[in-house]
Amino acid sequence: MSHHTAGPLAEATFITADADRDAVLRFRTDVTLDQPADQVTSAVVQATAHGVYELSIDGRPVTDSVLNPVWTAYEWRLQYQSFDVTELVRPASGPVRFEARVGNGWYRGDLGFEGLAANYGDEIGVLAELVIDYADGARQVVGTSTEWTASTCEVTANSLYNGQSIDARLRGTDGAPLTVRAGAFDASRLVAQVGPLVTRHEVLTPQRIWTSPSGRTLVDFGQNLVGWVRLSVQGPAGTVVTVRHAEVLEHDELGTRPLRAAQATDRYTLSGGVDTFEPTFTFHGFRYAEIEGWPGALDASALEAVVVHSAIAPTMTFECSDPLVNQLVSNSIWGQKGNFLSVPTDCPQRDERLGWTGDIAVYAATAAAQFDVADFLHSWLLDLAAETVHHDPPAVPVVIPDVLKYGHYAPDAPFSDVHSQAIWSDAAAWVPQALWQAYGDRDRLAAHYPGMVAHLNSIEPLLSPTGLWDVGMQLADWLDPDAPPDAPWVAKADPGVVATASFYRSVAFASEAATLLGYTSDAERWTVLADRLRTAFRAHYIADERITSDCATVYALAICFGLLDHDELPWAARRLAEVVRARDHLVTTGFAGTPYVTWALSEHGYVEDAYKLLLQTGCPSWLYPVTMGATTIWERWDSMLPDGTINPGDMTSFNHYALGAVADWIYQVVGGLRPAEPGWRSVLIQPRPGPGIDWAKVSYTAAAGEVRSEWRSTDGTLELTVHVPAGLEATIVLPDGTREQRGEGRHEFTCAVAIG
Repeated sequence: MSHHTAGPLAEATFITADADRDAVLRFRTDVTLDQPADQVTSAVVQATAHGVYELSIDGRPVTDSVLNPVWTAYEWRLQYQSFDVTELVRPASGPVRFEARVGNGWYRGDLGFEGLAANYGDEIGVLAELVIDYADGARQVVGTSTEWTASTCEVTANSLYNGQSIDARLRGTDGAPLTVRAGAFDASRLVAQVGPLVTRHEVLTPQRIWTSPSGRTLVDFGQNLVGWVRLSVQGPAGTVVTVRHAEVLEHDELGTRPLRAAQATDRYTLSGGVDTFEPTFTFHGFRYAEIEGWPGALDASALEAVVVHSAIAPTMTFECSDPLVNQLVSNSIWGQKGNFLSVPTDCPQRDERLGWTGDIAVYAATAAAQFDVADFLHSWLLDLAAETVHHDPPAVPVVIPDVLKYGHYAPDAPFSDVHSQAIWSDAAAWVPQALWQAYGDRDRLAAHYPGMVAHLNSIEPLLSPTGLWDVGMQLADWLDPDAPPDAPWVAKADPGVVATASFYRSVAFASEAATLLGYTSDAERWTVLADRLRTAFRAHYIADERITSDCATVYALAICFGLLDHDELPWAARRLAEVVRARDHLVTTGFAGTPYVTWALSEHGYVEDAYKLLLQTGCPSWLYPVTMGATTIWERWDSMLPDGTINPGDMTSFNHYALGAVADWIYQVVGGLRPAEPGWRSVLIQPRPGPGIDWAKVSYTAAAGEVRSEWRSTDGTLELTVHVPAGLEATIVLPDGTREQRGEGRHEFTCAVAIG
């Protein structure tokens, strides 16, 4: 291990200091410019850290982004960032103060659940370089070194799970001096920033402030969000203001039980003057805040909730005649924003916040519809490939980055021996498949292909002699609504059916990808394996027009994944419709089946049943949480029970996007807008009206521009208006079967429509 680097940041030393584990480290140096400041033509800072860092020049932040360098598989990919700081250096009239602050972040964050306390290392630190170019061609480079000074600062505690403490009395002071030393650092891991940075977005104001039955001061920001509360306050020096966070209320008090061990608490010690606090070394998932210790009356103008997530651009809009469906779509969008913070997490609030592969596997198509996630998921997939090949034996871990390998597991701890998992491991193929469909980027597909191959190679030996993936423990149709609260893996769908179908989908796409990339021998290999899986599935799981376990999930997967012959689709869709009707169009699927059940119905003659499934408001259903006031997608169909109490299971989150994967179906079938080719190089506009929705409008921002579709059904007549941008061809298919081709411009269509 070297202290200095070769290549990027070559003239910097990785520096650290010994201090209390809760403290944020502050490193400083004063830079005397080699030439007058007006001769500076460019100044750039490059930096990375073990932990998360904040940089400033003369007290001004070098970037609006936060929580840098974000979370990657640190052992093999540590991203560094570059920021233009020319306008911060040019005004200098004397030495420039270059300062770095480092907090625990994900590196030393005691991550995980069940007390796993996983860490990448015991030592946080920073690597940074300021490069100044002058008009005469000269260059000055100032890197972190053991010549810098170090101290504590006003941030006295920082933890992603537990929150942040700031003592405003320490602002502007030198802090307790610390000894700077060079830390162990492997420069070969350095890679330039690939994914988007984490930034601030919306700012929400309190919708209500009141006193709870127990006398607590509570604030409702009106939206379950991810970020923090920024506040301004004045009170006697030494006064401590405490802010606790939660997603829901229970019995009119802050509902903190779903946080499990996460404290989600920020503490601020006042200076005596006007203090503004913003806890940028942590983040919380919350709608409600409890404020304790506020001096005097709390005014709504003193608080605001700052929304924080990776900088992904929105691409999809949708609106229809049913306000509950509109809220469901909004919930999916907000769930994605909150959980696309550095990595695609399962949830943003409790002691977890991990990149669970199953969640993004089923949600990736929806994610790529709602936002531009090309770079975000590309970076994550590079981590997935790295973690897979370094796993012993090679396998896709259930979380990426796989920090759980550093957890201190009890012998009977959950997930201590859960590795190769259908759907979860299949993220190695399903996420690249979603990205290929959304962006059509062959180079990126090639970059993701090795991770796909590593996954397939890890699973093929696990197949039983029957050719099925029917051995080992499977999470499978996780969170089937009929599963007991304390056993979410107990599902109606046979785990072998789910696993074999899921792996078949992965292998089939690998064959397609290999063909696209010109890997002929690979394509042949995967085609043979896919045929083997399909034959085994059909031989063992299909008989007398029934699929083993005879529930909605198995029919949805068999239909959507291509495991049935063309002449078998009618009976399978019919049986699926019967199963759905038998439960009064309540949802009966978990993680595996939920994204596909409406597709299996609508694409095979049962549009009406798909709509009734979507529009059901009883529990369990997609709209039940909406009727309960949800503003994000819940982890469980019944995360909150009808009586307003929280689900008794020890795993309940109110911001989990996975079950919101139906939004993609809403955009494509209800809205009627989908790509006709990978990358939206052409589009298909085919609205499929159904009972309960009278109109819908949808738009997508493609590379060529915004394509829009709007339809309205009145008295048996459908009116459709589409807008096609220049450079895009659209195929329009009306409910009566009429098919038209249109290019740039606004186009209107009318036809008769019969809605059941």
